[in-house]
Amino acid sequence: MLNVRRAALETLVRILEDEAYTNLALKEASSSVDAKGIPFLYAIVNETIKQESYVDFILSRYCKRQKRFVRNLLRMAATELLFLKTPPHAVVDESVRLCRSIGKRESCGLVNAVLRKIDCERTALPPLPADPVERLSIRYGVPAFLVNEWIAEYGESETEALLDHKPIGTVVRAQYPYTTQALMEALPVSAVPCKLDPNGLMLTEGFDIAHHPLFREGRFAVQGEGAMLICRSLGDVHRKKILDACAAPGGKSAYLASLSKNTAEIEAWELHPHRVELMKASFARLGISVETECRDASVYDPEYKDRFDAVLLDVPCSGFGLLSEKPDVRLHKDEAAVNALTVIQSAILETCSHYVRTNGLLVYATCTIVKRENGECVRAFLRTHPAFALEEERQLLPSRDGTDGFYYARMRRS
Repeated sequence: MLNVRRAALETLVRILEDEAYTNLALKEASSSVDAKGIPFLYAIVNETIKQESYVDFILSRYCKRQKRFVRNLLRMAATELLFLKTPPHAVVDESVRLCRSIGKRESCGLVNAVLRKIDCERTALPPLPADPVERLSIRYGVPAFLVNEWIAEYGESETEALLDHKPIGTVVRAQYPYTTQALMEALPVSAVPCKLDPNGLMLTEGFDIAHHPLFREGRFAVQGEGAMLICRSLGDVHRKKILDACAAPGGKSAYLASLSKNTAEIEAWELHPHRVELMKASFARLGISVETECRDASVYDPEYKDRFDAVLLDVPCSGFGLLSEKPDVRLHKDEAAVNALTVIQSAILETCSHYVRTNGLLVYATCTIVKRENGECVRAFLRTHPAFALEEERQLLPSRDGTDGFYYARMRRS
């Protein structure tokens, strides 16, 4: 296991110190370890990211801040001691061996002593602060401003339920002309119909989706129920001209094509060229025709004025509705970063509103639970755009709705 732990440590250093993308760093690390070690690699890296703030709080009581490799070795080992089921003696021994193998022999005694101390005192670890905002911020590694906002909106217990919510699981859906019933019968594992969108199927266990013939043939896609509901908010999309202005990775465009039985005329825009190529590959696999373009949705183009029956804006956001699914959402996000995102969101909303025809729909959506990115942004837009009227607004909560934390607002242009 030493080589797997070393790969995990190097991956954590890249993510927590050098701000590498978690999914890309893990994918790269997976190629260097035995297939049997990949589940442990993913588990220890994701859990360490999730528990970073709390573990740092605990470690600060036992040792001074160390340099990057020893610091992350201690984070990883303390996380394994406190949150995974590895026998304590194995964690301590393997961590000391790892410390020696990375050339930090002088720190082996420290690593051994700190981990043994944490193991001995695991039932009497330093208590968290009494203040609820500070306590929840440290325990779950999210900014204090967000905890404060959620407590004001939902109360302390509901806020903790949001922060402590476990991963929802994998949801798949059929791609037209394949049917939901046919997919349920053909899947290699059992699945349960979702509650909010009947086309969604929650898998009861995992399987190798990417290599399954049904997936490779474009019969189904993986898509969360919250994202599916955003597409549903557009109503009847048969033969409609639709713009998906922030489209990557393309799941919503694909579902809109499916809902319309391939009768909708869909344009999908994306800012980053490599993500455009990923969308094109996904659409080709699913056998759908979507006009895909690399374009900045915040830059106005008069050619598109009044062109679309519906415009969908799944804008770039902080992603705080995905805490249970993506532990790295916690990283590198402060209030200034969120405020910077609201500027982009407002610009996209302003620009793309001009592309909606009279009596057409404008749907604004995010995968976050931050008011300034959601309702406050929409209301600021409506105050200066009287031609648009709010028809429906919904904030999905993982702890309440069993979905990721998506938000959407449907507006109609009069």
